[in-house]
Amino acid sequence: MLLVLGTRNQKKLQELILLLAGHRLNLKSLSDYANAIEVEETGSTFAENAALKAVTQARHLGHWVLGEDSGLCVDVLNGEPGVYSSRFSGKNANDQSNNSLLLEKMRDIPLQRRTASYTCSMALADPNGAIRATAEAHCRGRIVLKPVGDSGFGYDPLFEILEYHQTFGQLGDSVKSVLSHRARAYRILIPELLRLLS
Repeated sequence: MLLVLGTRNQKKLQELILLLAGHRLNLKSLSDYANAIEVEETGSTFAENAALKAVTQARHLGHWVLGEDSGLCVDVLNGEPGVYSSRFSGKNANDQSNNSLLLEKMRDIPLQRRTASYTCSMALADPNGAIRATAEAHCRGRIVLKPVGDSGFGYDPLFEILEYHQTFGQLGDSVKSVLSHRARAYRILIPELLRLLS
């Protein structure tokens, strides 16, 4: 049962592989296909971008493709960075520059008002490019005053899970694979994904 994970982001890919382990799926990524194309994220929502990635790559590659889009939405910033999470600080953005810009924008915001959520949307497209299953999930937390921990990626060192009093950067992959927005979306999607791919 071949499933192409519609990403080249190695850290995101490792998270997805960990979540999908044990389901007898032959997992590939876009990096395994020299002819995979770049899909511009032109959607205004995570769901639109996930579907765009899944449909475009599935039609191009002729395989089942799991498209995913996720990001951080900060309440006091009216949902920013949102769908621009990975490119928040510009064309040459990276985790460090994005985190620095976020902290700068929130410099005068007290801790109790720094609430935020991670959102993940997933879309599964069949080899003809038809969307066959979707899922979206969220993980609530808040943005701390400075990066803490070196696990995860993206905004993880800034995103604190209140119940644990630790950031995803501190909690590590095993906890994140249970609590994260990506893990929650996956748990919604997996029964239908396995049914379709069997």
